[in-house]
Amino acid sequence: MDEAVAGHATRIEVELAADGTLAVTDNGRGIPVDPHPKFPDKSALEVIMTTLHAGGKFDSKVYETSGGLHGVGVSVVNALSDRLEVEVARGRRLYRQRFARGIAQGQVEDLGETMNRRGTTVRFHPDEEIFGRGAAFKPERLMKMARSKAYLFAGVEIRWRCAPEKAGGAKAVPTEAVFHFPGGLKDYLIEELGAERRVTDEIFAGRAGAPGKHGAVEWAVAWHVGDASSASYCNTVPTPEGGSHDAGLRSALLRGLKTYAELTGNKKGALITGDDVLTSASTMLAVFIREPEFVGQTKDRLATTEATRIVDNAVRDAFDHWLTASPAQANRLLEWVVDRAEERLRRRAEKDVARKTATRKLRLPGKLADCSRSEAEGSEIFLVEGDSAGGSAKQARFRESQAVLPLRGKILNVASSTRDKISQNQQLADLIQALGCGTGKTYRGDDLRYERVIIMTDADVDGAHIASLLVTFFFREMPDLVRDGHLFLAVPPLYRLSAKGTVVYARDDADREHHLATTFKNSKNVEISRFKGLGEMLPNQLKETTMHPEKRTLLQVSIADAEATVDTIDRLMGNKPEARFQFIQERADFVEELDL
Repeated sequence: MDEAVAGHATRIEVELAADGTLAVTDNGRGIPVDPHPKFPDKSALEVIMTTLHAGGKFDSKVYETSGGLHGVGVSVVNALSDRLEVEVARGRRLYRQRFARGIAQGQVEDLGETMNRRGTTVRFHPDEEIFGRGAAFKPERLMKMARSKAYLFAGVEIRWRCAPEKAGGAKAVPTEAVFHFPGGLKDYLIEELGAERRVTDEIFAGRAGAPGKHGAVEWAVAWHVGDASSASYCNTVPTPEGGSHDAGLRSALLRGLKTYAELTGNKKGALITGDDVLTSASTMLAVFIREPEFVGQTKDRLATTEATRIVDNAVRDAFDHWLTASPAQANRLLEWVVDRAEERLRRRAEKDVARKTATRKLRLPGKLADCSRSEAEGSEIFLVEGDSAGGSAKQARFRESQAVLPLRGKILNVASSTRDKISQNQQLADLIQALGCGTGKTYRGDDLRYERVIIMTDADVDGAHIASLLVTFFFREMPDLVRDGHLFLAVPPLYRLSAKGTVVYARDDADREHHLATTFKNSKNVEISRFKGLGEMLPNQLKETTMHPEKRTLLQVSIADAEATVDTIDRLMGNKPEARFQFIQERADFVEELDL
């Protein structure tokens, strides 16, 4: 992509072979093969492929903007591959060099003259001694990455090829495809939103600066009724945690909308914040800057302060013109954002919630299916992962004593978030409102609306992660709720086993093997089905296995050692990644299998 962005390549090919080998080819200039000036006994190609900090990214004459920063990526890929081959077509000649686990298996070979070829091909296979037997690339993920790169730089064509043996096991992965999107990020957003109803008919999109040059910016923003989303990139590298370029976009949109409110005499415009503007917006942002700074080697968050100014300046003028060019559309957007601001202020103004009485109707979260019992004793609330599972749980519950609150995806990690971020999180606000007992110093155990708070998530790794985030929330924000014995974990099954009219459920792999050996006595005709999630279970299955008070298993969450618990949560859930790294190192011997 760096070759394409720099204007030297127009085509990139990505090919996944049947044996798991991945090949990436461009038609750019080709990696230099001449003797390296600092290592005269080695070619530049060998130095780049085997030495850290040796890439062309350190010289601004090679790449004005680049996704690579430290000269680490390709040499690490080489070290983690049991075989890697580089072919370079440069100066009308074809060269090749082979490597194994980062070590050159010979000198650069001159394969002779080539008239119609230029560029570089890197073909590599993951080392099974490192990743384990059967480790393989996921075709759907590779294709999605290739496709997104084509959106990010409209001038490049990306060709995808996948061996039928690899494509057959994944959904919607063609064996061949060509990605080329002249409309860039706007095309991407239009396809992502599909037929979803928008607040404004037109998507706010544009470009500033020469494509791929320092200071170039491209953006696309759509306000719509569904869930918000955001995706940002720096030099075509995804930044899932945002950063300074996202801050520039937020600032430009907020100031532009506030200025428009002043021009039209809408005094409520003073209420809006950046969160109100983006709470129901899907945004795409790509910025190209010289020598960007990221937080961490994985480049999840951009830290370059100049990016804020570059994006703010580029987007602000364009947004002002976009608003004034269509007053009807701009007014509709302003009213929509003001409604979001007023809703936020209403939530802030609502004090701690009390139990509803005959004379007072309680304000409760819209997705909460409350129980009919008025007193807390004997009642329970299930915190369920996702709307799909929430729908099944609502049908499976005992309406008199069981309430259900669906939570969308992973909640905020309160151990590494600021107080402002916690207070502005809608999911946590809904949860606090449903429980009615307040948090922190304002927690009132007597006002807890349910006797049992039950976390019910999928019986897989993601479900365990969500459960750990919820337990962290309760321990940090409502520790007395845990100490008083109100918090529980549901234990849903992972497998359903049936044969000759006998049906049993298994919690995990060990429980499954136990039932096969005992209940079914190693019969070969046992039908085994694995639940991908609670949403796949029929309501009667969910009721029978997980929600029925007489048939289910509940694990009560308790605090055995408060100081040790605080230390563990700080290490595993806090904002110091080095503490988690140390924890993993200390327990590496316990890892038996890594499921890739």
